Amino acid sequence: MSWKIDEITKEKINNPILIEGLPGIGNVGKIAADYMVEKTKAKKIFEITSYKFPHCVFVNEENLVELPMIEIYHKKIKNKSFLFLVGDIQPMDEVTCYEFCDKILDIFQKYKGKEIITIGGIATERMPKKPKTYCTGTDQKIIKKYKNKQKIGNLNKIVGPIIGVSGLLIGLAKRRKIPAISLLTETFGHPNYFSVKSAKEVLKILNEKFKLNLKITDLEDEINEIESSIKKKRKSNKSKRYHHDSNYIG
Repeated sequence: MSWKIDEITKEKINNPILIEGLPGIGNVGKIAADYMVEKTKAKKIFEITSYKFPHCVFVNEENLVELPMIEIYHKKIKNKSFLFLVGDIQPMDEVTCYEFCDKILDIFQKYKGKEIITIGGIATERMPKKPKTYCTGTDQKIIKKYKNKQKIGNLNKIVGPIIGVSGLLIGLAKRRKIPAISLLTETFGHPNYFSVKSAKEVLKILNEKFKLNLKITDLEDEINEIESSIKKKRKSNKSKRYHHDSNYIG
Protein backbone atom coordinates (compact mmCIF):
# COMPACT_ATOMS: atom_id res chain seq x y z
CA MET A 1 0.00 0.00 0.00
CA SER A 2 1.59 3.25 -1.12
CA TRP A 3 -1.34 5.57 -0.56
CA LYS A 4 -4.65 5.12 1.25
CA ILE A 5 -7.23 7.90 0.83
CA ASP A 6 -10.38 7.31 2.85
CA GLU A 7 -13.47 9.43 2.18
CA ILE A 8 -14.97 10.21 5.60
CA THR A 9 -17.88 12.44 4.62
CA LYS A 10 -19.55 12.97 1.27
CA GLU A 11 -20.00 16.66 0.56
CA LYS A 12 -21.21 18.65 -2.42
CA ILE A 13 -18.14 20.66 -3.33
CA ASN A 14 -17.85 22.95 -6.33
CA ASN A 15 -14.94 25.20 -7.35
CA PRO A 16 -13.20 25.12 -3.95
CA ILE A 17 -10.25 27.19 -2.77
CA LEU A 18 -7.61 24.91 -1.24
CA ILE A 19 -5.61 26.23 1.73
CA GLU A 20 -2.58 24.13 2.74
CA GLY A 21 -1.01 24.38 6.19
CA LEU A 22 1.36 21.56 7.16
CA PRO A 23 4.27 21.58 9.65
CA GLY A 24 7.30 23.64 8.65
CA ILE A 25 9.45 26.55 9.82
CA GLY A 26 7.77 28.01 12.91
CA ASN A 27 4.75 25.81 12.13
CA VAL A 28 3.19 28.94 10.66
CA GLY A 29 1.08 27.05 8.12
CA LYS A 30 -0.04 24.38 10.57
CA ILE A 31 -1.13 26.86 13.23
CA ALA A 32 -3.03 29.01 10.73
CA ALA A 33 -4.79 26.14 8.94
CA ASP A 34 -5.67 24.28 12.17
CA TYR A 35 -7.11 27.52 13.55
CA MET A 36 -9.31 28.00 10.48
CA VAL A 37 -10.55 24.41 10.64
CA GLU A 38 -11.44 24.78 14.32
CA LYS A 39 -13.06 28.20 14.17
CA THR A 40 -15.09 27.58 11.00
CA LYS A 41 -16.14 24.12 12.25
CA ALA A 42 -15.08 22.56 8.97
CA LYS A 43 -16.02 18.92 8.26
CA LYS A 44 -13.39 16.25 7.68
CA ILE A 45 -13.84 14.70 4.24
CA PHE A 46 -10.60 12.76 3.64
CA GLU A 47 -7.95 10.94 5.68
CA ILE A 48 -4.66 10.21 3.92
CA THR A 49 -2.20 7.60 5.20
CA SER A 50 0.82 6.03 3.54
CA TYR A 51 3.73 3.65 4.09
CA LYS A 52 5.80 6.51 2.67
CA PHE A 53 5.04 8.79 5.62
CA PRO A 54 7.56 8.98 8.54
CA HIS A 55 8.03 5.67 10.40
CA CYS A 56 6.59 6.79 13.74
CA VAL A 57 3.40 7.05 15.76
CA PHE A 58 1.96 9.94 17.76
CA VAL A 59 0.61 9.60 21.30
CA ASN A 60 -2.74 11.41 21.65
CA GLU A 61 -4.39 13.03 24.68
CA GLU A 62 -5.94 9.69 25.66
CA ASN A 63 -2.46 8.10 25.77
CA LEU A 64 -3.19 6.05 22.63
CA VAL A 65 -1.02 5.79 19.53
CA GLU A 66 -1.99 7.16 16.14
CA LEU A 67 -0.31 6.66 12.76
CA PRO A 68 0.86 9.72 10.82
CA MET A 69 -2.03 11.15 8.84
CA ILE A 70 -2.89 14.14 6.68
CA GLU A 71 -6.49 15.30 6.49
CA ILE A 72 -8.67 17.42 4.21
CA TYR A 73 -11.56 19.43 5.67
CA HIS A 74 -14.36 21.27 3.89
CA LYS A 75 -16.38 24.36 4.77
CA LYS A 76 -18.70 26.59 2.77
CA ILE A 77 -18.44 30.25 3.78
CA LYS A 78 -20.42 33.03 2.09
CA ASN A 79 -21.07 31.00 -1.07
CA LYS A 80 -17.41 29.96 -1.34
CA SER A 81 -16.14 26.42 -0.77
CA PHE A 82 -12.87 25.93 1.10
CA LEU A 83 -10.71 22.83 1.44
CA PHE A 84 -8.17 22.83 4.29
CA LEU A 85 -5.17 20.52 4.00
CA VAL A 86 -3.83 19.86 7.52
CA GLY A 87 -1.80 17.31 9.48
CA ASP A 88 1.07 16.63 11.86
CA ILE A 89 3.64 15.59 9.26
CA GLN A 90 4.95 16.28 5.78
CA PRO A 91 6.30 13.79 3.24
CA MET A 92 9.98 13.27 4.12
CA ASP A 93 11.66 12.69 0.76
CA GLU A 94 11.52 14.20 -2.71
CA VAL A 95 9.68 11.41 -4.57
CA THR A 96 7.06 11.02 -1.83
CA CYS A 97 6.45 14.77 -1.79
CA TYR A 98 5.89 14.79 -5.56
CA GLU A 99 3.53 11.83 -5.35
CA PHE A 100 1.61 13.35 -2.45
CA CYS A 101 1.16 16.73 -4.14
CA ASP A 102 -0.07 15.03 -7.32
CA LYS A 103 -2.64 13.08 -5.26
CA ILE A 104 -3.88 16.33 -3.69
CA LEU A 105 -4.11 18.03 -7.08
CA ASP A 106 -6.09 15.06 -8.44
CA ILE A 107 -8.65 15.50 -5.65
CA PHE A 108 -8.66 19.27 -6.17
CA GLN A 109 -9.34 18.95 -9.90
CA LYS A 110 -12.05 16.35 -9.29
CA TYR A 111 -14.01 19.16 -7.60
CA LYS A 112 -13.01 21.65 -10.32
CA GLY A 113 -10.96 23.65 -7.84
CA LYS A 114 -10.56 27.39 -8.30
CA GLU A 115 -7.21 28.25 -6.71
CA ILE A 116 -4.63 27.08 -4.18
CA ILE A 117 -3.03 28.91 -1.24
CA THR A 118 -0.05 27.48 0.64
CA ILE A 119 1.16 28.92 3.95
CA GLY A 120 4.67 28.73 5.38
CA GLY A 121 7.41 30.48 7.31
CA ILE A 122 10.70 32.24 6.57
CA ALA A 123 13.35 31.63 9.24
CA THR A 124 14.92 34.62 10.99
CA GLU A 125 17.59 34.62 13.72
CA ARG A 126 15.39 36.51 16.19
CA MET A 127 11.71 36.76 16.97
CA PRO A 128 10.37 39.43 14.59
CA LYS A 129 8.36 42.12 16.38
CA LYS A 130 6.23 42.72 13.32
CA PRO A 131 6.52 39.70 11.00
CA LYS A 132 6.38 40.60 7.32
CA THR A 133 4.51 38.44 4.80
CA TYR A 134 5.82 37.75 1.29
CA CYS A 135 4.31 35.93 -1.64
CA THR A 136 5.03 34.17 -4.89
CA GLY A 137 2.68 32.43 -7.28
CA THR A 138 2.00 30.73 -10.57
CA ASP A 139 1.34 33.97 -12.46
CA GLN A 140 1.27 37.74 -11.97
CA LYS A 141 -2.53 37.84 -11.99
CA ILE A 142 -2.94 35.88 -8.75
CA ILE A 143 -0.04 37.73 -7.10
CA LYS A 144 -1.71 41.10 -7.83
CA LYS A 145 -5.00 39.71 -6.54
CA TYR A 146 -3.53 39.04 -3.08
CA LYS A 147 -1.23 42.04 -2.90
CA ASN A 148 -4.08 44.46 -3.65
CA LYS A 149 -4.66 46.56 -0.50
CA GLN A 150 -2.46 44.17 1.50
CA LYS A 151 1.05 44.80 2.85
CA ILE A 152 2.65 41.80 1.12
CA GLY A 153 6.13 41.87 -0.39
CA ASN A 154 7.64 40.02 -3.34
CA LEU A 155 9.47 36.85 -2.35
CA ASN A 156 12.17 36.96 -5.03
CA LYS A 157 15.62 37.88 -3.63
CA ILE A 158 14.34 37.22 -0.08
CA VAL A 159 14.88 33.44 0.07
CA GLY A 160 16.13 30.48 -1.91
CA PRO A 161 14.01 27.43 -2.76
CA ILE A 162 10.67 26.80 -1.06
CA ILE A 163 11.08 23.30 0.34
CA GLY A 164 8.26 20.82 0.92
CA VAL A 165 4.55 20.81 0.13
CA SER A 166 4.25 24.62 0.46
CA GLY A 167 6.47 25.05 -2.59
CA LEU A 168 5.97 21.89 -4.60
CA LEU A 169 2.17 22.04 -4.52
CA ILE A 170 2.11 25.41 -6.30
CA GLY A 171 4.91 24.32 -8.65
CA LEU A 172 2.93 21.28 -9.81
CA ALA A 173 -0.25 23.39 -9.87
CA LYS A 174 1.42 25.68 -12.41
CA ARG A 175 2.12 22.67 -14.62
CA ARG A 176 -1.61 21.91 -14.55
CA LYS A 177 -2.49 25.57 -15.17
CA ILE A 178 -4.11 25.93 -11.72
CA PRO A 179 -3.80 29.43 -10.16
CA ALA A 180 -1.81 29.12 -6.92
CA ILE A 181 -0.04 31.38 -4.44
CA SER A 182 2.26 30.87 -1.47
CA LEU A 183 2.04 33.23 1.54
CA LEU A 184 5.19 33.11 3.65
CA THR A 185 5.69 35.01 6.90
CA GLU A 186 8.83 35.77 8.88
CA THR A 187 9.26 33.66 12.01
CA PHE A 188 11.92 32.83 14.60
CA GLY A 189 14.02 29.97 13.19
CA HIS A 190 14.38 27.93 16.39
CA PRO A 191 13.39 24.29 15.66
CA ASN A 192 10.96 24.10 18.60
CA TYR A 193 9.29 27.48 18.09
CA PHE A 194 5.56 27.69 17.38
CA SER A 195 5.00 31.07 15.76
CA VAL A 196 1.47 32.05 16.65
CA LYS A 197 2.33 35.69 15.96
CA SER A 198 3.38 34.91 12.37
CA ALA A 199 0.33 32.69 11.84
CA LYS A 200 -1.83 35.57 13.04
CA GLU A 201 -0.44 37.81 10.27
CA VAL A 202 -1.41 35.28 7.58
CA LEU A 203 -4.82 34.76 9.18
CA LYS A 204 -5.44 38.53 9.07
CA ILE A 205 -4.76 38.54 5.33
CA LEU A 206 -7.05 35.57 4.60
CA ASN A 207 -9.73 36.82 7.00
CA GLU A 208 -9.90 40.15 5.21
CA LYS A 209 -9.69 38.58 1.75
CA PHE A 210 -12.47 36.03 2.21
CA LYS A 211 -14.54 37.56 5.04
CA LEU A 212 -14.10 34.45 7.19
CA ASN A 213 -15.33 36.27 10.31
CA LEU A 214 -12.46 34.94 12.43
CA LYS A 215 -11.90 36.57 15.83
CA ILE A 216 -8.13 36.63 15.53
CA THR A 217 -7.66 38.82 18.63
CA ASP A 218 -8.16 35.74 20.83
CA LEU A 219 -4.68 34.62 19.76
CA GLU A 220 -3.03 37.50 21.66
CA ASP A 221 -2.84 35.71 25.03
CA GLU A 222 -1.24 32.68 23.43
CA ILE A 223 1.28 34.87 21.58
CA ASN A 224 2.32 36.62 24.81
CA GLU A 225 2.64 33.32 26.68
CA ILE A 226 4.80 31.68 24.01
CA GLU A 227 7.07 34.69 23.54
CA SER A 228 7.56 35.04 27.30
CA SER A 229 8.57 31.38 27.51
CA ILE A 230 11.02 31.70 24.60
CA LYS A 231 12.67 34.80 26.10
CA LYS A 232 13.18 33.03 29.43
CA LYS A 233 14.83 30.06 27.73
CA ARG A 234 17.10 32.31 25.67
CA LYS A 235 18.11 34.22 28.80
CA SER A 236 19.10 31.04 30.64
CA ASN A 237 20.99 29.66 27.63
CA LYS A 238 23.00 32.65 26.44
CA SER A 239 26.01 30.49 25.73
CA LYS A 240 24.05 28.21 23.39
CA ARG A 241 23.94 29.27 19.75
CA TYR A 242 21.80 27.97 16.93
CA HIS A 243 22.56 27.96 13.24
CA HIS A 244 19.69 29.09 11.02
CA ASP A 245 19.54 28.90 7.24
CA SER A 246 17.37 31.86 6.31
CA ASN A 247 17.06 30.48 2.78
CA TYR A 248 15.15 27.43 4.01
CA ILE A 249 11.43 27.98 4.19
CA GLY A 250 8.27 25.93 4.21
